[in-house]
Amino acid sequence: MFAVQIPPEPSPVPAPVMAPSWDLTRGLIDATVQLDQPDGNGRRTVGTGFLVEAPRPDGTPRTVLVTAAHVFERMPGTEARIGWRTALPDGAWRFTPEPLRIREADLTPVWTRHPDRDIAVMEIVAPETFARAAIPLGWLAGSTDFDTWQVGPGDELLSLGFPRGLSANRAGFPILRVGRIASWPLTPIAAFPTFLLDFPVHAGDSGGPVFWTPSARRLPDTPMPDHPFIAGVLVQTVEVDGQDLGIGVVAHARYVLDAIALMDAAPAP
Repeated sequence: MFAVQIPPEPSPVPAPVMAPSWDLTRGLIDATVQLDQPDGNGRRTVGTGFLVEAPRPDGTPRTVLVTAAHVFERMPGTEARIGWRTALPDGAWRFTPEPLRIREADLTPVWTRHPDRDIAVMEIVAPETFARAAIPLGWLAGSTDFDTWQVGPGDELLSLGFPRGLSANRAGFPILRVGRIASWPLTPIAAFPTFLLDFPVHAGDSGGPVFWTPSARRLPDTPMPDHPFIAGVLVQTVEVDGQDLGIGVVAHARYVLDAIALMDAAPAP
């Protein structure tokens, strides 16, 4: 009598492991920087920027700084400062800002401004750690992504910034806050180029990324993208009769993509 060997059942293929949402948030924190320009009288103009890895048309790597256009427009000099952070051997960090040229000697802007939206982009040379931290271009939401992912009122979005020039610590890391989408409709973007976020906005927050990660709360049974997405750029607060309503205005990330395309179309200086 022959023994029949029954092959063991194949082991189930493990499901792909997503990075925990805090890792994804950390990545966006690492890519966000403070922008400022002292006025010589003990005051300074402050804004927020974030880095995007946006290859040149020929495919070579490039780091692009994104912010609100009015951040640079309110800085009259030729140089601003960009707030790099340096890791120390003992695990601490040091705030190490460096000059950032934003205008030529004749005051011609170095950045590219979106023609209709409060968005500015410019190519920069970043330290290696920041170049590696730059957000992939594919994380910027396009014209149809809000519909694809069924983003709607009440969904939570996160934002990073430097309210009134304040950072999370002496190392210069941005402050993370959460708000809910407070307006509808959100699309088509051509008709609704901005949307509202229910959280207070202060000077220094402008230019910060507004984004979604799996840690944010959404309506049940809605599709979940497999990476964070940048929903837009914080550009202003809502005021009525001089009173701040504690509501932010966000320009859709689509306009960042447009501004980068416009930068690539411009003739070389």
